Amino acid sequence: MLAATLAMGALAGWAVATPSFTSPVDSVNLFKRISSGCSTSGQASCHNTTKQTDLCCFESPGGLLLQTQFWDTDPSTGPSDSWTIHGLWPDNCDGTFTENCDASRAYTDIAGLLTAQGASSTLEFMQQYWVDINGQNEKFWEHEWSTHGTCYSTLETSCLPSGSPKGAEAVAFFNTVVKLFKTLPTYDMLASAGITPSTSKTFTLSTLTSALKSATGVTPALNCDGSNLNAIEWYFNLKGSVIDGQFEAIDAPSKGSCGSSGIKYPPKSGSSPSVRQCCLDPTPPSGLPSKGTIHASTTGGLLTGGTWSVQTLATYTFSGSASSFTMSTSKGKCGVSGGQLTCGSGVSATTFSAVTSGSNLLLAVSGSTAFSSDVSPSGSAQETVFTGSSHSKTYTLSIMSS
Repeated sequence: MLAATLAMGALAGWAVATPSFTSPVDSVNLFKRISSGCSTSGQASCHNTTKQTDLCCFESPGGLLLQTQFWDTDPSTGPSDSWTIHGLWPDNCDGTFTENCDASRAYTDIAGLLTAQGASSTLEFMQQYWVDINGQNEKFWEHEWSTHGTCYSTLETSCLPSGSPKGAEAVAFFNTVVKLFKTLPTYDMLASAGITPSTSKTFTLSTLTSALKSATGVTPALNCDGSNLNAIEWYFNLKGSVIDGQFEAIDAPSKGSCGSSGIKYPPKSGSSPSVRQCCLDPTPPSGLPSKGTIHASTTGGLLTGGTWSVQTLATYTFSGSASSFTMSTSKGKCGVSGGQLTCGSGVSATTFSAVTSGSNLLLAVSGSTAFSSDVSPSGSAQETVFTGSSHSKTYTLSIMSS
C-alpha cells in the first residue's frame, strides 16, 4: 500500500512536499487549543507490530480514517469551485466500522459549542464548506459528531487535559476535520489537470484518479450517483491523536462505486465561486457603543433582566471602554453573582470586558466569552444565563450598537 504524508496548506494552494499534517493553532481563535500530549513519532494506526495500550495516543480500533467529500449538484451545495465536507470517519483496519459509540456525548448546538470555545473561525468555514443538501447544517454536524466522532478512542473525555470544558473533544474534532479538508482541495487538483465540471464531457476513472494521485501521491476512492461523480474518500492512518496528530495519506483500499468510463462531472447550478478563507478580512468593531443590544450566537439574546430569550431584545447602556465597563438596563445594573447574570435594582455591578472576534464584539467576564444555559429559549420562555460552559447549551454574546 503506497503511503504518503499530506501537508497543511491553504485551500487556495496545496502541496505534499512538507513533512506532515499536524493540526496547528489557529491564530484567529480566542482560546488556546487543547493539546493531547501525544507523540507523533510512534507507530501509525493499523500498522502497529506490538499491542498498544494507550488508546488516548493510538487510534484503535478505528485506525483507518476516511475524509469524505461531496460534489452536490441537485440541489447544489457550497461554492461552485469547491467540493464540500461530508465528514471524517474511523473505520476499523479491516474495513468494518462502528457508529454512535457514546449517546451521552451526542452534543447538540454545535455552532454554539464551537463559538463558546473559541473556534468561531472553524464555524465560519463550516458554514460555507460543510453544508447540508437540505439546509439543515446543525443537524448534519450533530449527526457527523454523534455517529462518527464519538467512536474515536483518542477523543474519549478521559484523554483530555484536566479542566477541559464540556464538549472540548467535539470542538477538537471539527477543528481537525476542517484543517484536513483544507489540505485536500479536490476541485483545484482536478482543475490543474484540465478536468473541470462540464455538461457534455465524460471522463474515465483512470483519468480522474491519475490526476488526483499526481497531486497527492495517493489514489482516493471515487463514488458516483449513476454516472455522475458525487463523492470522494481520502484515506489515512494516524500517528498520535485526532486532536493534534499526524495524518498519513494512503491509497484507498477500494476504488469506490464509479464505473471505469463514462463518468460525468456536472457543474453546480446556482452556486457562486468560493471566497477563499485565507483572504477574508472582516471589519472589526469600531469600539464599545454607548447603547446596544446583546445577541446570542445561536438564537435570540438578552432581555432587561439579563435572561436569554427569543423575544424582542432589551437595550443595554454601556459605561466605560471595551477593556473595562459596566452595563445596565431599564431594570437596573447588571452583575454576575454565583456564576449567574442578572440585571435589576439592588444588583452589584460587575466589571465586564469586550473581546473582538472577527466582526463581532463579544461580552466577556474575567476574560472568558463563554456563557451557557440549561436549555435554549423558545416562545415566551426566559432562560437563566450562566458564565462558563458548564451547562448544556453553550454560546457567546455579541454586543451590537443600537
